[in-house]
This record gives sequence, C-alpha cells and structure tokens, in this order.
Amino acid sequence: MKRLYKLRKEKHMTQQQLADILNVSQQSIHKYENGICSPTIEGLCDMAEFFDTSIDYLIGATDIPYRYDQIPDGELRFSEKRLLTFYRSLSPIVQSLIQQVITEQEQKE
Repeated sequence: MKRLYKLRKEKHMTQQQLADILNVSQQSIHKYENGICSPTIEGLCDMAEFFDTSIDYLIGATDIPYRYDQIPDGELRFSEKRLLTFYRSLSPIVQSLIQQVITEQEQKE
C-alpha cells in the first residue's frame, strides 16, 4: 500500500482528510500505508474510485495508474463529480476564466 501514501501526497491530503472521505479512522490509513494491516475489498474499491485508479495499481499488481474500464454515456467518475461540484461553487467570473483556459487548450490541440 505504498501507492496509497503516494496518491494521498499527490493530492496534498493528510491521513485524516483521506480517512474522513473513506469513512475510516486516521489510524486505519496509517496502518494501510505502513503495511500493518490491509483494507477490506470495499475499502480498496472506495480508494480506487476516489483516486480514479485501479485496485491492481493500488496493490502493486500493475504499474499502470489508470483504469481500463469504459464509462457508460452520461455517467461521471468520482473525480469528475468532485470537479463539477467544485466548479459550480465558484463565482461566475472564475468559471468564465476556467472556460477560457479550456478553450485555449482545445485550440492548441
């Protein structure tokens, strides 16, 4: 579960913040990251969904950090839902700025 630590740090999260999101204790996150105990299958599923990765990547069975699954039309991943929720909380001016950045990026591609 060394990758759990890496993924958590990439998001600049504390163990407590991740624990709150996954509905476990901070001590559980500490134990997972240090190999003292392992999460349940449900816990692994929640972690993979939150970090938008695969369980195989979390447990070290693959070095490919992204999922292979297909997303049905109209469904959003957990990370996409979080972004949309955050975006909607922004002021119209900030939303407009984000839209401009996206448009400029699209034009570059």
